[in-house]
Amino acid sequence: MRPGIMMSEIVKLVGKRVYYYRKARGLTQAKLAEKAGLHNTYIGQVERGEKNATLDTIWRISRALKVPVTSLFELIEEEYAKPESIPVKCYSLLSEADPEDQPKLLRVMEDAISFCE
Repeated sequence: MRPGIMMSEIVKLVGKRVYYYRKARGLTQAKLAEKAGLHNTYIGQVERGEKNATLDTIWRISRALKVPVTSLFELIEEEYAKPESIPVKCYSLLSEADPEDQPKLLRVMEDAISFCE
């Protein structure tokens, strides 16, 4: 944690990130709750920073949102943390692809990066 940050700030930050990613995926709180195996009221409380979710719950939410769990905790510039950021979109595209196609897609991305250098 950075110096001076309070636990309540982290709870609110995580809630804000859950909200951003949920909206970016076009999910309602009810649909996210269903995918994560949670109650929709609980999702709302997490998003508003009213509940301090357990690590297990955060993991379930991140899987349902198809984002790395670490992205819900990153203390970085708000612009980068938004779900419409390029790294988040890349992660989402790869994670939503068929697992058998993921290595091929990664190689395509790596080749494209090499081409740009």
